[in-house]
Amino acid sequence: MNEATSSGDGTGEAGATTPEVSVVIPAHNEAENLATLVPEIAESLADVPHEIVIVDDASTDATPAVIETLAAKGIAVRRLAHRRSLGQSAAVMSGVVAARGALVVTLDGDGQNDPRFIPAMLAALDDPTVGLVAGQRLGRKATTSKRLGSKLANNLRRALLKDDTRDTGCGLKAFRREPFVRLPYFQGMHRYLPALFLGDGWKIAHVDVVDRERHHGASHYGVFDRLAVGIPDLFGVWWILRRRRRNPFRVENTE
Repeated sequence: MNEATSSGDGTGEAGATTPEVSVVIPAHNEAENLATLVPEIAESLADVPHEIVIVDDASTDATPAVIETLAAKGIAVRRLAHRRSLGQSAAVMSGVVAARGALVVTLDGDGQNDPRFIPAMLAALDDPTVGLVAGQRLGRKATTSKRLGSKLANNLRRALLKDDTRDTGCGLKAFRREPFVRLPYFQGMHRYLPALFLGDGWKIAHVDVVDRERHHGASHYGVFDRLAVGIPDLFGVWWILRRRRRNPFRVENTE
């Protein structure tokens, strides 16, 4: 992404420990939620070399100041800023491209994804054939209309893409960075990562996670705008997977 600038704590510079895990958080005006969420993430990864990359998608609130305060407390957090709002998929891609860890965890900046489940998701990646671990929300905290819209979209997606994933809308995911950056990029791709990884020859694992209430602010998404964009995207992904061939850069070890 060429519309991003970076600032932060210098983790990964000469003489510093290279992180094993990069946590990427796309965020737009989530300063109050980030102030609580980031320390929770740092605690969940206390025994793992890690970095936390917050992709500030052109926020107009106190997000930069909050990140600066967190870094001053010794948390390995840095900010990557979009000059204009580009959306969640672009923020995820920017963060993963800038990530220094071989493994990446993504979660939403609103605090509804619980970081306590991160270790279990990383453990599932101990299987070298698994490329992505998808969180599957239990007890989702959303309005009835959002739950019904999500159920409709998920059922249609599973029928068409055969990705065997109940809930691709959960922002909590863990995956290998190298294959991710070779996937075809398009706006909305974050909702189709299980199908894209499967199409690239990887296995998918799932971890049930508990959804939490949003403590501050309001959701930036509506039911009908998601469906209006998501359904055309779904058929686009179906076409991509039919035309795409297994990643030619992946070499199987036959020994």
